[in-house]
Amino acid sequence: MTGDEGHVTRSRRPLRADARRNEDRLLEAAAAAFARDGMNASVKDIARAAGVGVGTLYRRFPSKELLFAAIYRLEVQRLCEAAPRLAAARPPVEALREWMERFIDFMAAKEGMADALRAVLSDDSEKLETRAMLAGAIDHLLTPAQGTSVARPEVKDQDVLMALGGISLMAGAEGRRELATRLIGLLLHGIVKN
Repeated sequence: MTGDEGHVTRSRRPLRADARRNEDRLLEAAAAAFARDGMNASVKDIARAAGVGVGTLYRRFPSKELLFAAIYRLEVQRLCEAAPRLAAARPPVEALREWMERFIDFMAAKEGMADALRAVLSDDSEKLETRAMLAGAIDHLLTPAQGTSVARPEVKDQDVLMALGGISLMAGAEGRRELATRLIGLLLHGIVKN
């Protein structure tokens, strides 16, 4: 085994429990800082809020963009993981509405970080993977509604995702979160059978 192979092996090992806790705290602190200050968030403040040194932050995330990318991926994963829990806990239309509201909040938290988000998603395969994950979450909520004849069978998960993206852009441009909720209601009116 060459030295390079050893490095690859080490980098793929799961993090130790203390390192995992540090990373979790860093991601939580960074998410709050980016939501509050956008890409102007201070790396020193993030490290301090996480209870770690700046060196620890830079060892794991050598740039602010890589830290943002890790947060973005984690938040997409959490949003997608919420779909099956909501589907199990709520009636289909209510579960879909709540997930849509969470999606809008997720997108609103990225406001002011559009340039960084474009950099994170500059790889077309990553964009496609993210879209597929989000569409899969919607499908997880839409299928039960269609299976119980509550939702129109012709509605597709990709259509709902595109509509949510439009709602997010409009409400964000207007700076009116309540507009998003109203538009979600209209979107659901088109999804749900009368």
